[in-house]
Amino acid sequence: MITVEWRGKPVWVVSLTDEMVKTLGQHDDKLSDPQLEVTSQQPDYCKNATRSIKPNLMVMEGVCTHLGCSPSPKLQPGGDMGGDWQGGFFCPCHGSKFDLAGRVFKGSPAPTNLMVPPHQYLSDAVLLIGEHSKEAA
Repeated sequence: MITVEWRGKPVWVVSLTDEMVKTLGQHDDKLSDPQLEVTSQQPDYCKNATRSIKPNLMVMEGVCTHLGCSPSPKLQPGGDMGGDWQGGFFCPCHGSKFDLAGRVFKGSPAPTNLMVPPHQYLSDAVLLIGEHSKEAA
């Protein structure tokens, strides 16, 4: 995972393994907005199961939608998050939990999923944050 800054906010670029991607469909019943009905949380081209252009590469703002704290990555299953934790992000300020795609768990103070900024890939190695691709416009 790397963190870059865009508009004064941290943006995470997270590489997911195939195993991590497989876990995303296993807990929809525990999420507040698993079907991404709050469409302003991600561009239309990221309204899919992984909330990303490339399934194994996540791009999202590292800002909790509750009060703007920065969640901590808890990418590995289990650990101090408990036996049913499949990986994701935890906001230590008030306890909001998000899965690996940035979708918020029910019962969290955060009202919505983490934001996915507009972005595009200029090549396999270059990501541009802040602009939609011409195809998405």
